[in-house]
Amino acid sequence: QVQLVESGGGLVQTGGSLRLSCAVSGRLSRFRPAAWYREGPGTRRLVAAIQLDETPYYADSVKGRFTISRDNAKNMLYLQMNSLTPEDTAVYYCNKVPVSTSDWGQGTQVTVSA
Repeated sequence: QVQLVESGGGLVQTGGSLRLSCAVSGRLSRFRPAAWYREGPGTRRLVAAIQLDETPYYADSVKGRFTISRDNAKNMLYLQMNSLTPEDTAVYYCNKVPVSTSDWGQGTQVTVSA
């Protein structure tokens, strides 16, 4: 079982930026693709994913503002978030696509104030 530890969340104002990190205890290269999800009230949605060859996918709501990246050598996944809005407020999790339900971490809270 892989352990996922997310970090980097916090409280920012609208228009601000945050960089989330995800430390993977196993081999990130097994995550094909690796992904970030976020959980709002009652829902957990895919935000961005990145293939092993670093081809990215973004949800329409974050396209042009968020950048996903991975460092397989360090077993780290990142999410650079710019131009944040209150609609981005959520708990952010890393995982893969499709999700591994046994591997969810504790998530990191992102709160964007108006």
